[in-house]
Amino acid sequence: QVQLVESGGGKVQAGGSLRLSCAASGSFFSIGAVNWYRQAPGKQRELVAGISSGGVTNYADPVKGRFTISRDNAKNTVYLQMNSLKPEDTAVYYCYGIVYVTQRLPRGYWGQGTQVTVSS
Repeated sequence: QVQLVESGGGKVQAGGSLRLSCAASGSFFSIGAVNWYRQAPGKQRELVAGISSGGVTNYADPVKGRFTISRDNAKNTVYLQMNSLKPEDTAVYYCYGIVYVTQRLPRGYWGQGTQVTVSS
């Protein structure tokens, strides 16, 4: 059973930093593209950042220059380094990854989410 597990959330003051992790566990061939999303109370889930299997990254405008997505394929983990956090970054953060269960069978998985709270 493949699982994506997020960690690293917490409470921080504005201007602070957090690093989120999204770790894949279970039996699989490889991990493809992975995205980070967030959902604030009363708002729709939005894409924050993404990274391809080859390491190409993209970011939503509100986080450009502050967040960095990276991956460690040896550890089956994708990270989201969040710097200069703002109160409007407060949300539950989710990772969504394409996991190749076998070499030719990709499936999408969501993590359970991790809460990030930024106080002013």
